[in-house]
Amino acid sequence: MNQLVKKSAVFTAAASLAALSLTACSSGDTQAGTNKPAKIEKIGLMVQDMSNPFFSAMDKGAKEAAAKIGATANTQDAQLDLANQNTQIDTFIQQGVNLIVISAVDENGIQPAIERAKQAGIIVIAVDTPAKSADAVVMTNAVQAGEKSCQYLFEQMGGKGNVLLVDGTPLQTIRDRITGCKNVVKKFPDIKIVGQQASKNDRASGLAVTTDMLTAAPDVQGIFGMNDPSALGAVLAVQQAKKSATVKVTGVDGSPEAVAELKQPGSPFIGTATQNPAEMVRKAVEVAQNIIDNKPPAETTILIPSELVTRPNVSQYKGW
Repeated sequence: MNQLVKKSAVFTAAASLAALSLTACSSGDTQAGTNKPAKIEKIGLMVQDMSNPFFSAMDKGAKEAAAKIGATANTQDAQLDLANQNTQIDTFIQQGVNLIVISAVDENGIQPAIERAKQAGIIVIAVDTPAKSADAVVMTNAVQAGEKSCQYLFEQMGGKGNVLLVDGTPLQTIRDRITGCKNVVKKFPDIKIVGQQASKNDRASGLAVTTDMLTAAPDVQGIFGMNDPSALGAVLAVQQAKKSATVKVTGVDGSPEAVAELKQPGSPFIGTATQNPAEMVRKAVEVAQNIIDNKPPAETTILIPSELVTRPNVSQYKGW
């Protein structure tokens, strides 16, 4: 009987240690530990949707950063599918990449895959939006971007009128842009949000949801699109509704398409708050190199400031 008690106690202690180890493993450490590469030779870039020019610019930044340090870069397109990103991380682990730079489709859902990569000695840096358990995240100051875009929109509306918000998929960076816009609404008592619907972050769905909202609330003077593709979809909806003379639209990204639209005479599109996708990836590689050199970032969230591009200053904007 005493022997059985002893065995039971040993088993309980072992189980407790295992549970403690599992808890430590899954707690989402934010810094790469001793299990890290000696050098960055292979970079795996994971983007949400390569059909969006934003992620094509990230691919460009990855190639530039890789060339600078003598590494190779391999870009994978998730096509907005978490299952794809899980598979892509496992493939990168098998290929022995040293650094994964990821724009996560689902910041929570991707956590187990990121932890597998880190256990394999890979540094993981998130870009554009956070990802749980990544060593750091490099992103636009998204609240600031939403604030700048909406501040300009409301000023150009004369500080009064009805506004629609073209929202997007529930990622932190998108939520932050909407938060930024709503922060500014508080300063304009005569601005009223009369509609808010989520697009799929692209032009087609931006057109569809804006058309629906304009049908439900035709008395609108301004529209904020949380990214340029959705904002340009809203522009199409405004044009189809023959409201170009009375409705103004702004977005976020500073994309080549937005720049082209700003140069179109008579377009409802009047401004965009910038992001710098290529710089995000370049900065991510720099942060990873510093981690290898035992100089981890003081703050694991690195924010890149947003600037406002409008019709009057678009010719000075360098673009992506």
